[in-house]
Amino acid sequence: MAGCKGPASTLDPAGPAAASIATLWWVMLAGATVLFALVMVLFVLVIRRPGWGSSVSPTRWIVLGGLVLPALVLVPLVAYGLVAGERLLPLLGSAPPRIEAVGRQWVWTFRYPDHGGAETKAVLHLPAGAPVDIVVTSIDVIHAFWVPRLAGKIDAVPGRTNLLRIQADRPGRYDGQCAEFCGLGHTGMRFAVIVHRAEDFAGALAQAAKEQR
Repeated sequence: MAGCKGPASTLDPAGPAAASIATLWWVMLAGATVLFALVMVLFVLVIRRPGWGSSVSPTRWIVLGGLVLPALVLVPLVAYGLVAGERLLPLLGSAPPRIEAVGRQWVWTFRYPDHGGAETKAVLHLPAGAPVDIVVTSIDVIHAFWVPRLAGKIDAVPGRTNLLRIQADRPGRYDGQCAEFCGLGHTGMRFAVIVHRAEDFAGALAQAAKEQR
């Protein structure tokens, strides 16, 4: 339970994508708990009443306990997981601002084509309350872009671009990291995400890019 809070906790979401992932986790936990409880009830009955269930044929035990019982729990969970996964995909036809995230051993570079080509290293700047498409790629080996409190992770693959839509609900500072082992410096390949009020975003980004030149 100590991992349910903190800067790298997926169970402490600060955006709609991360909230969907956290809800999916809780639903999966509830389903697993129900299935475990049902199995434990059968186990206790067998232990406390040795003759209990002897009238049921082995075939029926296999069908009911091995197929029907798991299906009653797992099928709804899989269906919910598919629906929740679809919510994480960028909507067709919509085109929010884009930010390019380029991974290399062992630092992230962020470029902002909609803001005069501004560029920052190890710090990603975002506006609060608005969706942003992160265009993720790599120039050397496979990395993975991940901001646990804002969205799921996505691979950064050399020669390819992957798209991840994220949105931060409120201003603040969030932690991001590479989630794919990429060499001896992997553990230090972290970055900060600074979320500004929408009206302050352009000015804050311009100032940050100027300071990094």
